[in-house]
Amino acid sequence: MEVMPTELNTFLQTIISFCTSFGVKLLAAIIVFVVGIKLTNVFVKKLGKSKGFQKIDDSVQRFVLSAIKILLYIVIVITAAGIIGIPATSFITVLASAGVAIGLALQGSLANIAGSIMILFFRPFKIGDYIEGNGVAGTVEDINLFYTIIKTPDNKTITCPNGALSNGNITNYSTKDTRRVDLTFSVAYDSDIDRVKGIILAIINSEELVLKDPAPFVALSAHNESSLDFVARAWCNSGDYWTVHFDLLEKTKKAFDVAGIEIPYPQMDVHVKK
Repeated sequence: MEVMPTELNTFLQTIISFCTSFGVKLLAAIIVFVVGIKLTNVFVKKLGKSKGFQKIDDSVQRFVLSAIKILLYIVIVITAAGIIGIPATSFITVLASAGVAIGLALQGSLANIAGSIMILFFRPFKIGDYIEGNGVAGTVEDINLFYTIIKTPDNKTITCPNGALSNGNITNYSTKDTRRVDLTFSVAYDSDIDRVKGIILAIINSEELVLKDPAPFVALSAHNESSLDFVARAWCNSGDYWTVHFDLLEKTKKAFDVAGIEIPYPQMDVHVKK
């Protein structure tokens, strides 16, 4: 059956009208989407630089800015979809259903978000702290929605999931202003105990970075298989910890050499019976 000219014209007019109407809506949606994304980025940047917001801790700042940006992006997408003709309620329903499916597929990522909230709420550490946790140690450079970025002393960058980090033990070396340096020195069994203690204590007291209060402590701690073990404890500022640690090791070894105090190798007595 051939299509009549009038019917063809009507069909073409309908197609043109639909395309024109939908094209205008699509163009408007694209404009709203692009402009909305740019305005969101500008708003978030301005908010981050505002004086009131700068008073908040760096860790909380970055988390809040990331959350605000994601929420505004969702609002922009829903608005653009509404302009095209997709009802907001339907879009939200589809988005919620998709969210459930995505949530089941990305349980680890959701656990990381929950871990981020726990970290920012309980504040076990903040940006700039030196921490040890989840098998890694270093300085915290960033805390975002999913990961904590840690820089190690040898300048490696480690991305640590917040879920695993918040569920494990975390050692924060930057919380307190002072730290205690604990060292163990082993000497031969024929060494004079009082003399060894005096040498170690003199080395500690001569170190300028060691604090006088609490007072340094030296004592015989164990009769080991091949040596007498002395424990030495000295307090210093947290930033001076490794300097004091290495200086005491080096200076004590040199003092033992001068005094003729032997640091023994592991040894074993063997008795042969005929």
